[in-house]
Amino acid sequence: MFQETVVARVTDLKDGEMKEVEVDGAKVLLVRLKGRFFAIGGECSHYGGPLAEGALSGSRVVCPWHQATFNVQTGEVLEPPALDDLARFEVRVEGDQVIVRTPDTGAGPHPPQMCRCDSRADGRTLVILGAGAAGNVAAQTLRQDDFKGKVVMITQEMRLPYDRPNLSKGYLAGLAPPDSLPLRSEDFFRQIEVEVLLGRRVVQVNHGSREIIFHDGARLNYDGLLLATGSIPRRLAAPGADLENVFTLRSADDADAIMAAAPAGAQAVVVGGSFIGMEVAASLTKRGLQVAVTAPGATPFARTLGPEIGGVFQKLHEENGVAFHLGARVDKLEGRGRVEQVHLSTGVTLPADLVVVGIEVRPATDFLKGVDVNADGSVSVDECLKVAEGLYAAGDIARFPDWRTGEAMRIEHWRLAQQHGRVAAHNMAGKPVAFRGVPFFWTEHFDLNLQYVGFAAAWDDLIIHGDLAARNFLAFYVREGRVLAAAGINQDRKLAAIAELMRQEALPRLEELAAGPLDFSELLGRLPQLEA
Repeated sequence: MFQETVVARVTDLKDGEMKEVEVDGAKVLLVRLKGRFFAIGGECSHYGGPLAEGALSGSRVVCPWHQATFNVQTGEVLEPPALDDLARFEVRVEGDQVIVRTPDTGAGPHPPQMCRCDSRADGRTLVILGAGAAGNVAAQTLRQDDFKGKVVMITQEMRLPYDRPNLSKGYLAGLAPPDSLPLRSEDFFRQIEVEVLLGRRVVQVNHGSREIIFHDGARLNYDGLLLATGSIPRRLAAPGADLENVFTLRSADDADAIMAAAPAGAQAVVVGGSFIGMEVAASLTKRGLQVAVTAPGATPFARTLGPEIGGVFQKLHEENGVAFHLGARVDKLEGRGRVEQVHLSTGVTLPADLVVVGIEVRPATDFLKGVDVNADGSVSVDECLKVAEGLYAAGDIARFPDWRTGEAMRIEHWRLAQQHGRVAAHNMAGKPVAFRGVPFFWTEHFDLNLQYVGFAAAWDDLIIHGDLAARNFLAFYVREGRVLAAAGINQDRKLAAIAELMRQEALPRLEELAAGPLDFSELLGRLPQLEA
């Protein structure tokens, strides 16, 4: 059974406009494109972000929270981190009234249409090594692309794919329960007939013979392989780094171990002013710990965001009780079996019940044989994420060509790994696609969320719109007269529009940006209404 609801008048929306309407208590996104009206679920299938507050780009709508992207005509998910399609509702116009038809039982997000395995139709075996962001999306995409051969996903963890960015944020802070972490259920993989091998450590991949060797000597042959193994945290190279309660944070097991050692009132030292280090500092502070951060640089995030924005976050942390010891290196850790003190190069000694190290990571590629590996441990791929015939790489380990500049780059962003996984799977399934995504990441600290689109390894100019001190700004990273990235706080809608302008290579001229604030949604709306 269905019900029909008048949600708007025809004149309420112009072409290229959208609004949120309510139908029987449910949020619906109403969009007008080229004279026609479309209606889809109004909340992102990732974390429930309000799509009407995002950016409309032709038939694409970008969520303001984490930039998941959907086709407004069909509800189909186009860009991660969302995995599920949104409900699509019939719309009709009667006189000047816009009427949406919805089922009485309601309709929410749902997995995309996927095929199942049929070895008679396709006898090939495609293997995904790694069950993180890239691997999870790739498995789904292969079935979406009608690949009917065998799909095997391998992970050394005893867990199905889960929400890794949340480990240092809500999960470690005690605000997100364990059952919020899994991205897909065991039943989901069973239904799409993807075999997931848990707790299996790979010691060697011989691409010449297309063979995978496991730690127990077992072997697996493949026709195609996606390397999606991510990174390994670097441990602290200082005496005492092997004491108990000295942690890195990469896995859910790591987060659980940190929480077990972190009662309220305990003293924690975070080594490294990285994003993960600073997020850990915020989360442990929320848990009631006394937290100190030490790092060799003068400001957190200076290399990625610049000292101006790094200083904003340092001040925020200090306001919440975090102590900083910057310009210092760790000389040694001391304790009787368990860490008790951290000695810094400045002569300061910090008391510590636990230490969390967040310095750098290295690509997990030590197992590769017969494949060229770069000095930093990454593997080079082409625009289709291909390393060699039948071999692809995605995420942290992939050094890929930036379609905007032609430069080879490696980026450790969770959403980018998902974008890579999707493109690699398309190509493995026989649908040639070049990667032309716009990188994006977000970082949360106390009550602030910063978003970043694009990528700038270095810049020679920084254009600021807004007020850094008020923590309400947009920053544009410029190199040789070209905007390579943008970051901001309390600018979600603008950054969603900026990402789409980047994708279409339609950013305003530098002199326009330098002149002051712009309406990026309006600029996006001027562009031709392209199909998704």
